[in-house]
Amino acid sequence: MTKLPQHLPEAGPESAVRKSTSSPPGLIHPVIIYPIQQPDDYGDLRQLYELVARLDSDKKNYARPITVMDRKTHLSRARDAEFLAFKKKIVSRSSEILDAWCVDTCQMWYSGLGIAYEMGGPLDVYWLIPGDFNYGSSIGKEVLGRLHDLPEIILDLDQDLCIGEIAADHNHSKQLLDAYATFALLYNWFPREAKEIRQLTERPRSEFFAIRHSFLAEILAQRWYPYEQTMVILLLAVLGRKSISRFSVGNISDLPGGRDSFTAICQQVERTERVLKSFWRERHADQRGWSEEYRVLDGRSEQIRRTALTILENLLT
Repeated sequence: MTKLPQHLPEAGPESAVRKSTSSPPGLIHPVIIYPIQQPDDYGDLRQLYELVARLDSDKKNYARPITVMDRKTHLSRARDAEFLAFKKKIVSRSSEILDAWCVDTCQMWYSGLGIAYEMGGPLDVYWLIPGDFNYGSSIGKEVLGRLHDLPEIILDLDQDLCIGEIAADHNHSKQLLDAYATFALLYNWFPREAKEIRQLTERPRSEFFAIRHSFLAEILAQRWYPYEQTMVILLLAVLGRKSISRFSVGNISDLPGGRDSFTAICQQVERTERVLKSFWRERHADQRGWSEEYRVLDGRSEQIRRTALTILENLLT
């Protein structure tokens, strides 16, 4: 059973104050995932990069931030003067830009965290910051003001992983997707681990997390999935008996991008199932009789996927 810290239930702003102001135990490496689809309104990104600039100026506690930008984003705006100016004067001024061709955001994570890891040390922590959220709203600004607590929990409570949990209405698509699909599929393929993950977080696909150097080294040495990588990280953490914390991010929302359409929901459910099936095979394919057990689980998984999609279609359309 994963050992939970006493501070776990709700790690608030006051819970992650640095124990020492003289010598930090390790550097924090911010890795910002720039939106693949550039928003027409730069207000949210401007607010985010005000935080990034402050982190960049704090050399004592933070390594130089890295911004991962998919090449498709750049090429789609290659003649956009506003974008080019924002990239040069705002993004590159406070962070190193890593241009990469990526399948999806999880592959952007892989590129950014991998480069940061190569520049880091054994006591360091790596902090993933998604760029496509409404940081310009009043709630978004409040979240940005305390988001640094997420990686600091790793340092202060000596944790391996801290998951940021978004507060969402029960009818929100993220909440419904995780309740009816993600956890249902997890319980089918990894029932014991799913039970522990459910005790840790309601957001097994969160885009907000921080991770210790030693645990990141283990993850980078294994297969990295281009989709649903947070779920895989949580499975590896539970299987490896790692120390895991939860941080309440707040009621922040994704920027509009079609993620709430039923087509997008179908894609997310299907790729979640695909990743779980692949991960299960990797861990069981050397065991005698694995294919028979796999066929049983696969049959159940198909029923779960179909039922989840039927429920989600009725709730979201």
